[in-house]
Amino acid sequence: MGPALVPVATGVGETPLQAAGSLVSLRWFVFALFFIFGGITSLNDVLIPKLKDLFTLSYHQAMLVQSAFFAAYFVISLPAAMVVQRLGYLRTAAIGLLTMMGGCLLFIPASSSGAFALFLMALFVLGSGITIVQVVANPLISMLGTPQTAHSRLTFAQAFNSLGTTVFPPIGSILILGSLATVDPATLSGGTLAAFRVAETQTIVHTYIALAVALLIIAAVVWLGRGRLRERRSDDNILAAFRLLTRPRFAFGTLGLFLYVGAEVAIGSFIVNYLGQGDVMGLAAQDAGKLLIVYWGGALVGRFAGAYALRIVAPAKVLMGVAGGAIALIVISANSTGTVSGWALLAIGLMNAIMFPTIFSLASEGLGDRAAEGSGIICMAIVGGAIVPLIAGRTADASTLRFALIVPGACYALIALFGLYCRRHPAIEAT
Repeated sequence: MGPALVPVATGVGETPLQAAGSLVSLRWFVFALFFIFGGITSLNDVLIPKLKDLFTLSYHQAMLVQSAFFAAYFVISLPAAMVVQRLGYLRTAAIGLLTMMGGCLLFIPASSSGAFALFLMALFVLGSGITIVQVVANPLISMLGTPQTAHSRLTFAQAFNSLGTTVFPPIGSILILGSLATVDPATLSGGTLAAFRVAETQTIVHTYIALAVALLIIAAVVWLGRGRLRERRSDDNILAAFRLLTRPRFAFGTLGLFLYVGAEVAIGSFIVNYLGQGDVMGLAAQDAGKLLIVYWGGALVGRFAGAYALRIVAPAKVLMGVAGGAIALIVISANSTGTVSGWALLAIGLMNAIMFPTIFSLASEGLGDRAAEGSGIICMAIVGGAIVPLIAGRTADASTLRFALIVPGACYALIALFGLYCRRHPAIEAT
């Protein structure tokens, strides 16, 4: 799917070891990409309660925020891989960053119109840019080093993703949720309601304009350094990558990633409303939003620790353990009250820590030269973040938020089965 990467920066014939300095700097560049798209993605958890309140949405309707954003992974992943195939990794990364900037700027007309549908459009464009960047980042970090340490290296890179998801939500809660109005939008109508929505969404606009400026600067830096990698272009038929789904391990892993992203996003989307319930913590939206730092911070700590643990413990065994831990915490949260219920849900972030990189690398084991092709297909599976939250939201509307936790619980159960499968079925080299 993508170009075959030669990770050297200078001198024809140099090996990765000869260009060690270049490899190190490129790794840090990829770490920065993980930080950026992780942080912006996590802001959706802050947007949901804001838009839910302003547009008087049901839980199912509010989850359309995640659906619009994560649908981009399904639509854009293969086209992004085609761009990588033609232009290379760094040029494609710059395009992705500019697309993200465009999505941020679309919040301006969305706010001016006061229309929920335009916010969804802006989120789709923003998600498209992040998809492009992620299609670049995952295989690139896997290639910048030895195959033996790919699990650990990708987990370490994901820690920077978690750093972004830890830093952004508290700031976003202050900037966006801190201004939740005391006026009930349900009591307004017509022009008064439209004017109210425009005024209340200005905090969203200001936040995303600042992000757009930062993304423009980063894109310019990446574009200026676009010649640092020398790559061999491939003319392979990109659709041939779908043949990899005939491999049970890869297909199961792709499903596992779909389920993981869906479960993580569903829980993150519920947290503010869940902690605000009277029988949980009864927190105001802004205070509950600040506690997102615990959920995403758990993933941050776990990923730095997991980067080491995966060097000494079989990845499949670790995956089974954390999936089981997530299920146990869901059971505790759903069947308790007060702070125990709230903190049990927040602690699932720690269990999530190593899931994405471990599922990704376990699914990709044995793909050999076809690893870049596999990356595009796996990135499409991130669309789970668009579908699973919708199912969980519909379940919450039909019952309660507590009962809706059964949806991510079922996802974690299947992820544990994938870990068991990998323990029992060693990878076979792709042909």
